[in-house]
Order: sequence, then structure tokens, then C-alpha cells
Amino acid sequence: MLGKPEGGDACKMDKDYKSRTQRKNEDRALQRLGEQLVALPFSRLETMELPDELLTAIELAHKIRSHGARRRQIQYIGSLMRHIDPQPIETALDRILTGNLRK
Repeated sequence: MLGKPEGGDACKMDKDYKSRTQRKNEDRALQRLGEQLVALPFSRLETMELPDELLTAIELAHKIRSHGARRRQIQYIGSLMRHIDPQPIETALDRILTGNLRK
């Protein structure tokens, strides 16, 4: 049959493989995290030890008033976050939102 690999090893999925839907869901989650970061005051963001490029993009998003431009900026923030580990940011954000500011 066409399209079906033969052999036992060829049938196993690669561990790094992600479906398009899974990748899109992860990207949306990063955008939502970016929206939460944009909602924070800049003084709180400085304590989170974010990369300079991400911090600059968030600062710019604070200044944007146009809905469409702000949405595109948040998408850009999400694309920047694909290249960094979001776990420390999520942890720091959770601490800020719950009021536990200790590390």
C-alpha cells in the first residue's frame, strides 16, 4: 500500500514529532502567557529576569493602543517565547498572581 511504512521500527512515531494541531495549541498557550505578561506592570516584569528582547517587546505592547497592532505584537511575543523555556516565566507569574513574591 502507498503511504504506509514497512517494518516494525518504521511504524514507531518519532518522539519529537508534534502534529500541526498540537503545535498550534502550544503556540496559543504561549500567546496567552504573553498576554498575561503584558497585563502586568513594568516594575513587576523587571523582577522576572526576562530576556531583553522579550522585555522590550512587552514594553512596546504596553504602549500600543490599536487593537490589531496590539494583537500582532502579542503574537510576536508568543513567537519570541517559542525560543525560550516558558516554565520559569510561568512559575514567576504564578508567584506574582498568588501574592507569594518569595523565590
